[in-house]
Amino acid sequence: MKPVVRNILALSFLALVAICLMAAMEASSAKKGKLTCKSLSVIIKDSLENSFVSAADIKKYIDAESGGYIGKRLDSIDLAGIEKIIDGKSAVFKSEAYITKDGVLNISVTQRRPFVRFQRADGGFYADREGYIFPLQGNYTAYVPVIDGNIPVNISGSYKGEAGSEKEKKWIKDMIGLIEYMDESGVWADNIVQITVRDNGDLILIPRQGKEKFLFGGPDDIEEKFSRMEKYYTGIVPAKGEGYYSSVNVKYDGQIVCRK
Repeated sequence: MKPVVRNILALSFLALVAICLMAAMEASSAKKGKLTCKSLSVIIKDSLENSFVSAADIKKYIDAESGGYIGKRLDSIDLAGIEKIIDGKSAVFKSEAYITKDGVLNISVTQRRPFVRFQRADGGFYADREGYIFPLQGNYTAYVPVIDGNIPVNISGSYKGEAGSEKEKKWIKDMIGLIEYMDESGVWADNIVQITVRDNGDLILIPRQGKEKFLFGGPDDIEEKFSRMEKYYTGIVPAKGEGYYSSVNVKYDGQIVCRK
């Protein structure tokens, strides 16, 4: 067979395949246009880790704000609009809405994962590992480290997003770094049960056992300060005995200042 003829046949075959595909797509689209939504299926991907939202909550949000979906033609359902409704909820990190050929509107939801809780006298808020702030949820409390006292972040109880100023963002990031260091050490995460922020910004770390309160200063030079705390436990406590001191200052470089 001559090359020219072979090329013509190949091009003709490809054109025929393309026409068939277009016809199939048009038929599928026409069929989809006639199908209607029969039901809703909601999957909360990380429901075993957190319970901020339930499938019932998601259904309630969609029912109230989407204008209805049962009985609607599948090609008329605004999937992006539904995702926008769900993603607008403070405890939701990301949602995905899609329709299957059996007429089911499927919603997949990933919740935000709180890393630390900040508690003030007038309320509190969570922050995830990236520093994204979102409100406490009335139906569920996450088991995460709590930092209380004079939290230097000026937000309302319903606020979500990053902290407003660069100074506040840095403080949140530094506190997350402190908690990460404690988690990675294992020992400090188990031993320190409370972190309080004083009016001057100093942190007070309170251990699970003993009457000592550690004056930590700000959330800086973290490794060096915990090293001084370790020296207190390995050097001073064996010499003086447990409970001998009530205040241990590790704020300053190269110093461990103990007071009864």
